Amino acid sequence: MEVKSASSQAPGGVCSVSAEEIEKWMEAAMHMAKDALENLEVPVGCLMVYNNEIVGKGRNEVNQTKNATRHAEMVAIDQVLEWCHRRGTSPSQVFARTALYVTVEPCIMCAAALRLLKIPLVVYGCRNERFGGCGSVLNVASADLPHTGEPFQCIPGYRAEEAVEMLKIFYKQENPNAPKSKVRKKECQKS
Repeated sequence: MEVKSASSQAPGGVCSVSAEEIEKWMEAAMHMAKDALENLEVPVGCLMVYNNEIVGKGRNEVNQTKNATRHAEMVAIDQVLEWCHRRGTSPSQVFARTALYVTVEPCIMCAAALRLLKIPLVVYGCRNERFGGCGSVLNVASADLPHTGEPFQCIPGYRAEEAVEMLKIFYKQENPNAPKSKVRKKECQKS
């Protein structure tokens, strides 16, 4: 993996970044994940960086909004769209030159959205073994999927252990927004 400058276009349209920039942006994404954890959300945080500027950031808001689609990436996408609207800038041109930094591998839904938006680069922390769309479950990032946008480059594993630790903390605590179990205990019948 060649690293150059944040959100710059390398030959062939590939977005490349330096190790220092990855660390800088992943630090900010980790703060977003910690904020999610403190707000009883699955601890995932992300940033969208265009021309070395954060144009969108998000953390999971699923429990807060009671909307299963409010993943960190979707929140950040909405912010980028608003950023583009305020500046009269073409979202397609911005997304095509934007790098996404996220603490956990995007799920299949989010990876598909990133592909449709033509995001060229995704840097993520830990793998998402249950829902990962960048190779753990399905490789939306680079699979041959006609009429579904552009494949994107993934750089996995940055601060993965820290991301996993936050997930462990979240899943050890009780989620007050989780639905009550509908499993009934069998009652012993005495005859």
